[in-house]
Amino acid sequence: MKRWDPSGALAVVTGASSGIGRCIAHQLADQGTKVIVVARREEQLMETLTSWQGNPPGSLMPIVGDLTEQNTRQKIVKTIKEQGHGGLDLLVNNAGVGAIGPFGEASPQRLRQVMEVNFFAVAELTRTLLPHLRLGHASVICNVGSVLGHCAVPDKSEYCASKFALHGWSDALRCELAAEGIQVTLVSPSTTRSEFFNSLIETDSGTASKSIGSWSPQRVAQHTVRAIVHRKREVILSGGGKLLVYADRLLPGLIHKILKRPRYAKRANAN
Repeated sequence: MKRWDPSGALAVVTGASSGIGRCIAHQLADQGTKVIVVARREEQLMETLTSWQGNPPGSLMPIVGDLTEQNTRQKIVKTIKEQGHGGLDLLVNNAGVGAIGPFGEASPQRLRQVMEVNFFAVAELTRTLLPHLRLGHASVICNVGSVLGHCAVPDKSEYCASKFALHGWSDALRCELAAEGIQVTLVSPSTTRSEFFNSLIETDSGTASKSIGSWSPQRVAQHTVRAIVHRKREVILSGGGKLLVYADRLLPGLIHKILKRPRYAKRANAN
């Protein structure tokens, strides 16, 4: 299978204002990729540009906007067209939000907001950019999911639902686009040391999530870029993440017994 070449490629990376998205954008630019970086938070997105220590031939082009809005998607299309023939070689759907707490105690808006950002915005951006991906070279759509899109846990029902939806949609889209030479890569990280837990929806301040080990965003980005270059179908990251996913496939009853008690705690109590 033809590898994806980052040198001279054009990419779109969403959720690029911090964490995994920022690191993916930097690593792609380091390898000569022109990267359109997209995020809602303007100040943090500008930090993505100023903190990049690389030199040409790669570059970073910022777009500030909410991906749930059509206007933002059209800004991305306009920028792609301005770069040349209108082709796009890589789309990294990384932007996402989360929530922690019992489903029965949450408002209906929490579920809708998580699904809107983590799934519907991803699907609609991909739909909008498909004509440009068809003009790209060995194009890749990389969806950043989660191990919780393979195995659900309590108190993260909305987040799990959105990542399960992303997982299923990615599998179907991969089959649909295979004949056109467009690869769909699903990357499933476990807990990542980033700002993700600072912006949870309808979640008590200081709430944390227990997990077995965690990776830095730089390490997640390295494995993600490697999966893109090799046009992988799917990668599950971290030993703890693989353990959870494969144990759930082999011993679902046992995993249910282990998980059927609260797995979240206050950040203040976790130190």
